[in-house]
Amino acid sequence: MKLIGISLLSFLFGTLGAFTYLHWIKPEEAPVTISVMERTSTPTVNTIASRTTLPNEDFALASAKSTPSVVYIKTVSERYSRSSWLELFFEGRSSQQVSSGSGVIYTSNGYIVTNNHVIDHADKIEVIHGKYTYSAQVVGIDPSTDLAVLKVEADNLPEVVLGNSRDLQVGEWVLAVGNPFNLTSTVTAGIVSAKGRQINILRSNFPIESFIQTDAAINPGNSGGALVDKMGALVGINTAILSKTGSYAGYGFAVPVDIVRKVVDDIIAYGEVQKAFFGADVVDLTPKRAEELKTSDLSGVVLSYLQRNGSAERSSLQKGDIIKELDGKLINSQSDFEELISYYSPGDEIDVTYSREGKLYQTALTFTNREGTTSLIERQLFRSSALGADLETVSQVEADLLKIRGGVKVLTVKGGLMQRLSIDEGFIVTSINGRSIQSPSELEEILTRIRGKVRIEGVNQRGMKGYYSFYF
Repeated sequence: MKLIGISLLSFLFGTLGAFTYLHWIKPEEAPVTISVMERTSTPTVNTIASRTTLPNEDFALASAKSTPSVVYIKTVSERYSRSSWLELFFEGRSSQQVSSGSGVIYTSNGYIVTNNHVIDHADKIEVIHGKYTYSAQVVGIDPSTDLAVLKVEADNLPEVVLGNSRDLQVGEWVLAVGNPFNLTSTVTAGIVSAKGRQINILRSNFPIESFIQTDAAINPGNSGGALVDKMGALVGINTAILSKTGSYAGYGFAVPVDIVRKVVDDIIAYGEVQKAFFGADVVDLTPKRAEELKTSDLSGVVLSYLQRNGSAERSSLQKGDIIKELDGKLINSQSDFEELISYYSPGDEIDVTYSREGKLYQTALTFTNREGTTSLIERQLFRSSALGADLETVSQVEADLLKIRGGVKVLTVKGGLMQRLSIDEGFIVTSINGRSIQSPSELEEILTRIRGKVRIEGVNQRGMKGYYSFYF
């Protein structure tokens, strides 16, 4: 009986609890919605509009047009090392390093454009296009834009269609075509998220950084590949990513095709970029600098350095002048200034509009080359097998910038004495044991015959003075 009583009480209280919940406690239920993407019925107007914004047909067309023009680049490099000072007199130890990247077929007769960092230090370069593998030679490089031109012996290659990066708008769809992680012919889509980006990655005394920023996925191996518009025309060469891990994190950067066109055409024609020098450096006009210059207008860039007897100085420009326009084109940032100048050649003349003490002025300026003249320059490399290095006489413009009287720049190091002495690429030798060095042949002669204590003095690419000391 006791058990029956407990059961009846449990039933009674359970019923009472359910009644209370249903009538006083139960919350109102939210209405159920079904996402359009999960439905199989006829699309709504909003769905159709979104498909018009992102047309698959345009991406398919751009992929079909651009993918055949992108190649896979494989490089092999010899690496030398020494474990003790005794190996200074021997070749040391060597090992091979294999790496890869991408490239774009620039002309049907075998000229390929890629990034300089893709083929830097390479002893052997192969270009793989479909089922064919070609041995490639370096035609020329331009570290200031991180571009390089290769040549393969082939004809009737599918050259890329060149677009126009100056007319490219932020928000436009673009595709990145390349070979990330050795996955050949990979296409990713995104938009142009910014233009004229400076990210300070180029190792050069005269870098030109005015990158196209995109959120199309770019990963290791994409370097040197194509950034194309939705019609498949080349608008940039993919160069860098901004990432803490080394893999895609939402930001990729490409050299604009209008810069690429000038650089590559010059290298093919002359073996070197006919770079135009303004004879001055500029910095962005910040509120602090504007206050110092007593102006409230933040448009333009400020002349921060003038080369001695350079183009700017000869045109009566002064440190602190604010450059407003070049040939009628507004200048609002350092990247604007550098990109616009990159389109010109030595000997070209432009009109410069500038502000000084609140007043506008205009002057004509003639660009020069790195030696301060207006003639064409052909790069003359001195290849020393004894030193295991490529050398060149430092240019007048670079010597003035670094505040040195001259010297010899170490361009590349591939084994040999320079490798064993651990002399860095880009180092400019100014003197040996107090004797001024002015030519590559002089440097080679001294280092191959000198004995005893040796002190090599010079400057690196950042202008920092240093020296190497050792005994022969």
